Amino acid sequence: MDMILERLATGMFASNCYIIGANGEGVVIDPGADAGEISGAVDKLKLKIKYIILTHAHIDHIVSVDELRSILGAKVMLHENEARALANPFYNSSVLFGLKKVFKEADGVLKDGDILEAGGLKFEIIHTPGHTPGGICIKVGDYVFTGDTLFMMSVGRSDFGGGDQDQLMDSIKNKLMILKDDTKVFPGHGTSTTIGHERANNPFI
Repeated sequence: MDMILERLATGMFASNCYIIGANGEGVVIDPGADAGEISGAVDKLKLKIKYIILTHAHIDHIVSVDELRSILGAKVMLHENEARALANPFYNSSVLFGLKKVFKEADGVLKDGDILEAGGLKFEIIHTPGHTPGGICIKVGDYVFTGDTLFMMSVGRSDFGGGDQDQLMDSIKNKLMILKDDTKVFPGHGTSTTIGHERANNPFI
């Protein structure tokens, strides 16, 4: 199966928005880019978006979620521990930028181990709290989308509301570092890497 993967890195703080699909159907992960840009890319890829999955509910990853949901008719999904952040400017961090944004509630909530399917692809939900209480990573075959949990040569912050450094490191070591070395890592900011590279070189691990 040929998987489609496109990254849009034009959102707030250059947050990464990913479009993943196969067989004409797919998902959007973290709609931090402009809704028109995302929907335009979806049209070019000729995909019907089934889900918009949020790795966490910080403003730079979700700023276009309501508009994009309306355009695409997709279901918004996030971890159950993150659900309250959509309507809370403190927990979605928009208050830090004077925006005080409130978003509509998700269409469904996720738990660790849940699997969403689109286009024949399986999107495995890995609960990785620490950056936020309901932070998740999403594993698709040999790819893992890590949100703000793990970056190339760095890890996520834990000093925002609901963050916990001990939880973050536990998530990384016991949920991500158990994956195969050749697992490709696509983070919420910056360039891609692999689990093996981070295991051997990341100074925070």
